[in-house]
Amino acid sequence: MNRRGFLRTAGTGLIGAGLGSLVVPRWSLAAPPSEQVVMGHIGVGGMGSGHVGWFLGSPQVRVIAICDVDEGHLNSNLQKVRNHYKNTEASGYRDFRQVLDRTDIDAISTATPDHWRAMIVTHAFMAGKDVYAEKPLAHNYLEAQAMLRLGTRYKRVYQLGTQIHAGDNYHRVVELVRSGILGKIHTLRVWSSGGAGVIGPTPNAQVPPNFDYDFWLGPAPWRPYDPGHTHFRFRYFLDFSCGHYADFWCHISDVGFWAADIKTTPKTITARGALQKQGIADAPRTIDVDLEFPDGLKYFWTSSTPQTPENCGWGMACTFYGTEGALTCNYGERAIFLGGQRLRDIESVPKTVPRSPGHHVNFLQCVKSRALTESNLPYVVNMTTPMFFGRISLVLGGRTLHWDESKKQFTGDDEANRLLGRVYRQPWALPA
Repeated sequence: MNRRGFLRTAGTGLIGAGLGSLVVPRWSLAAPPSEQVVMGHIGVGGMGSGHVGWFLGSPQVRVIAICDVDEGHLNSNLQKVRNHYKNTEASGYRDFRQVLDRTDIDAISTATPDHWRAMIVTHAFMAGKDVYAEKPLAHNYLEAQAMLRLGTRYKRVYQLGTQIHAGDNYHRVVELVRSGILGKIHTLRVWSSGGAGVIGPTPNAQVPPNFDYDFWLGPAPWRPYDPGHTHFRFRYFLDFSCGHYADFWCHISDVGFWAADIKTTPKTITARGALQKQGIADAPRTIDVDLEFPDGLKYFWTSSTPQTPENCGWGMACTFYGTEGALTCNYGERAIFLGGQRLRDIESVPKTVPRSPGHHVNFLQCVKSRALTESNLPYVVNMTTPMFFGRISLVLGGRTLHWDESKKQFTGDDEANRLLGRVYRQPWALPA
């Protein structure tokens, strides 16, 4: 059996743990070359460079391609790969399509800005590549739907880089909430204190000679170059699921959706907050969103710590309110409010959720087994969709939106429906 045949049919067997920058990965023993997952990395500034290091450290992986429009990022990471393997096998590219054209690559990782995310992921699916992609999921709702549609059509494995999803605390919170000790969950509240920083313009900034700014813009509308907008923490379009809000929306909302087992789309969405006053970013400076789901579940997202007895004084957290009690958690802590007591755990609640071998290891396992990853595409599209809707409500002055899931559009609101997607700069177009 050749290597590709093995990757389609082999079982799992990797061990280790890795939570991005939170925990140093511990990888399994070396795999024979025929069993290694061959990878390319697209977008290697900031988190993308971290991806290179994470997967390069796994003996289950062979990295053979690096791609970035910034020559400095490209060359430094390419040299890192060549030094690791002590050879010059790896190749560097400025155009991601050259990576996808390679038939010897099984999977890619990508940490490009959000205005590129769906374009690269959908084309990777069509090229037969599995994908490990950093946050945010996509720029807008229609892009996320295209990713889901093409990922399903081409039977690709996908993992969103919500590394904390692999943490033991989140797993335990899921067990506690689903055990019924809190009664029926009727309300969730997530928060992150502080807003996004203002991204102001830098007059007359010059494009660095080794940076392909036009290709970096890609499908986004043309704007004058500004170094602040190309920094990895402040992406060009800054959908509010990235930048400062990456931890807020993607990470802390993750445990809410997971533990409450939310599988539907909110029926009403109302946002409050403030948009950026300077620059071109369209991320909110602050945003609060009230959601109501078809089963009556209330979900509140705020950009400040709520003044509730259960806030624990934490700057970012999620509280589950049930008919019998409440539970508040953040990345590594939790507090259960039950019967007038504050507890950290309930020993009588058994462990029922299998622990993660590590977010990156889980991705590699699923590339081989073809199983769904921990942060798989159907799950993360559902989890991220309310974020897109909340921003639309804010842009439209905070009016309440009513979503019709059967028609996949807002009821009686053409202006809101037009904001579900965006227009792409030629010649770019999202695959159907």
